[in-house]
Amino acid sequence: CSANENNGTATPPPVALSQNPSDYGNNLKIIDSNDQIKELQTIIRDKNTTRSDFKFYADRLIRLVIEESLNQLPYSDCSVITPTGAIYDGLRYRSGNCGVSIIRSGEAMEQGLRDCCRSIRIGKILVESDAETHVAKVVYARFPDDIARRQVLLMYPIMATGNTVIQAVSVLKDHGVKENSIILSNLFCTPIAARMVVTAFPDLKILTSELHPVAPNHFGQKYFGTD
Repeated sequence: CSANENNGTATPPPVALSQNPSDYGNNLKIIDSNDQIKELQTIIRDKNTTRSDFKFYADRLIRLVIEESLNQLPYSDCSVITPTGAIYDGLRYRSGNCGVSIIRSGEAMEQGLRDCCRSIRIGKILVESDAETHVAKVVYARFPDDIARRQVLLMYPIMATGNTVIQAVSVLKDHGVKENSIILSNLFCTPIAARMVVTAFPDLKILTSELHPVAPNHFGQKYFGTD
């Protein structure tokens, strides 16, 4: 047990937060895990993974998360006529979806979204931490002019503390986006970040592949080759 340098009192151990997604409300969802997803997560976390392998397997996990995120968007019933003349009752996305990536690591998820939605518009947010105070603040934001009327897929792969996401969501809300119209598409989330974000924005939807106390914070550097 460590002692406090100022008064000699014992420092209490940090409180362990739950890794059970149900403890964070109904809007935090984890994609169904299987051996393939666990392997992808393992390769991404392995310090010995080469950059080419890292990017290849990260893109695979991104695609899985993006596709499940798209399932959270609203659909409308529709009927189409098949080449044989038969009528097929199906579904179609409601108009007004867009993506927003949090620069820089969020940009790794843009291609996965474009692979699924060819014509989707993508905005960007840059959040930086002050060198002295370490307080996160938005320094750049560019969105479609009508973003207030859109469903927004917010892309950010690693959520360790939740501070960056909180700033990004605040900016989206300042631009008129409704909280329940935002879906955070995420690869790795810590319990601390989950608690921070769901407390700040209880109507925000979060879709991730894993809730784990240790986040692979090297993701952006490894993916873009700046490590």
